[in-house]
Amino acid sequence: MRGVLAGIAIVVTGWLWFDPAIGLIVTAVILITTWQLLQESLNLILDAVPAGIEPLAVRTYLTERPGIASVHDLHIWAMSTTQTALTAHLVMPAGHPGDDFLVRVSRELRDRFGIEHATLQIELSNSANACPQKSDRLV
Repeated sequence: MRGVLAGIAIVVTGWLWFDPAIGLIVTAVILITTWQLLQESLNLILDAVPAGIEPLAVRTYLTERPGIASVHDLHIWAMSTTQTALTAHLVMPAGHPGDDFLVRVSRELRDRFGIEHATLQIELSNSANACPQKSDRLV
């Protein structure tokens, strides 16, 4: 359709540049309208933290839960454009808090941060041989 209209405009006006100009305009409109989708797709490919989720706020929230001495190996990524996942190691020296605690924390992560899929690993010790993933520099 674009080609037909451009052809008519060229015949009527004699402007040979009209068809390529319309093509560039259509290309620009497509790029502008799909830019957000391109960014989301790149974030999915790179396993980036989704926009709108602040990892430090999530870490702070987890650290402030009763019984948690520290949090490490925290990863947050998008599983799709609408679903977010989290994994974290929670150091809890007093022992495993039980399933009710895990359900409550998972529900609060969903409600506060939009994280639907949380996998939480409980560790009982903060000692050097507790977890090889302990360093926050590891990704």
